Amino acid sequence: MTRSLKSYDAPFASIIVIMSFLPPVSALLSSFARVPRGTAFALPLLVISICSGCISSGGRIEPVDDPPLVSDTAPAPLLHDVPMAVSETKSEGDSEVPVAVAESEQHEAPPKPGDLTELIVTGRTRDLVIRDLVAEGQAQLRDVQLQYVFTGKDGREVLRGRPVAFALWSEAQKNWTIAHLEIPRPPVKWKPGRRELPFTVRTPGIEARHVKGTGAERLMFKFSHDGEELKVYGRKFPVFDNTLIKKKRWREAATTARSIVYLPYTSDTLDPHFTSGGRDFLLATARGAIDELRDASVPSEAFPGELLADVIPAEVIATLAVIEQTDDEDFLEKGTDAFDEVLSQYGLKREEAYRYSVSSAKALGPMQFTDRRGHGTYSFVVRSCRGAQLDPNFERGSTRLQNAMKAAVCLLDIELSQMNSEIRAAYRAKPDVLGIFPVAAYNGGRRNVAKLYRALNRMGVQLAELRRAGKLPPGSAVVCPCVWREDGSLVQAVSIPRYNRENSGYIEKYQSILSLFD
Repeated sequence: MTRSLKSYDAPFASIIVIMSFLPPVSALLSSFARVPRGTAFALPLLVISICSGCISSGGRIEPVDDPPLVSDTAPAPLLHDVPMAVSETKSEGDSEVPVAVAESEQHEAPPKPGDLTELIVTGRTRDLVIRDLVAEGQAQLRDVQLQYVFTGKDGREVLRGRPVAFALWSEAQKNWTIAHLEIPRPPVKWKPGRRELPFTVRTPGIEARHVKGTGAERLMFKFSHDGEELKVYGRKFPVFDNTLIKKKRWREAATTARSIVYLPYTSDTLDPHFTSGGRDFLLATARGAIDELRDASVPSEAFPGELLADVIPAEVIATLAVIEQTDDEDFLEKGTDAFDEVLSQYGLKREEAYRYSVSSAKALGPMQFTDRRGHGTYSFVVRSCRGAQLDPNFERGSTRLQNAMKAAVCLLDIELSQMNSEIRAAYRAKPDVLGIFPVAAYNGGRRNVAKLYRALNRMGVQLAELRRAGKLPPGSAVVCPCVWREDGSLVQAVSIPRYNRENSGYIEKYQSILSLFD
């Protein structure tokens, strides 16, 4: 979600809401048709400030042993004369990916293009062709050297920007082009529909247009050459050591940068097989997390005498993995198609998907946990849910999906334990429908749970009346976000009174996506 820094009061707590490798396919694609596409936590403890918050075959990190460094005393102006697209953009925080996340990647090198055996197979499905192209795009980027440009002299050199390389595929020519760009460093605060992101194209003959993102997870451009739109199947992005950057040790920062080969979402990779595969993958991973909790006999705090594994359904956890990466504006514009885009990322990249998602509040990974030097949500859950045997290392634990899902199960149970007995009883009877309460807490803390409860009371909606979301009939006067109640033989929507736009929107997304995991 688009996250902003917000302050919430709550009893006993200061709460800050922030919210395989397959053969190359150089002669295959022409016959395939394109297929279209914060977390905040409130926990009742003193002195704890809590904030919320690929496999692409190209998701591995490679160290840059000795990057070419180029001095430039007369820096070229960054170009931004091409209008950016707004419809496919997603706002992103400007925080750097922690170096520890980059270093936790597998260090096995992808195959070089010459190591891949040419194989022509007729009738391959589009998703398999895409996987081949992503694998080959990664191989193309493996040995690409990023050029770091320095400005100034006489001991006052500064690293001018961040070099990024893209692997581009021409369907017409059946060949690859590596496009080099330079984007601002540090990242600029960019949002869709506002000022354009400045950048420089450093590869002659290539035209580029920024479409979304600024950081390692979502930065993406569209490219063309001689009027042909080129497809993006890989991107190489350097991650710097912030300690060196803060000390202005520019050359050392460039020399030690870790280069992530990763593919952010692009419509070129959207495919129904990835969407359904992403759904199945998330459910299987959530069930695996719950099975680990069951094997460890971790008790529930919300329901004494019961196992934690029996309290939070896998479907609820799977929805959170999608909601946390679905922007509000995308959802308003595209509806459930916005979920398909996120699911397709999980289907294509699986465990690697959203590892590099970092909000401006430094919420990290697919489930958007924060650490705040040992005093954030993740560290709190590790301490409070010891039986779960969560990885104590924040960067590792929050970016490894199954571990992060286990932490989310623990957190939802802790949040439920702080709710009143009526909510807990209703939740135990219908955990999927009443999941709106722990989900509201996951996003906005206990205060928003109380606000939602009061709003339902003002609407005259009893918790036992709540039902799964349906579809609004044409011409309905009901305006969502809304909840769905049983009224006689009908299930009808009721608008939620305004209490917190972000939180009510979060609940709307939860109800809209839940049926996808049935």
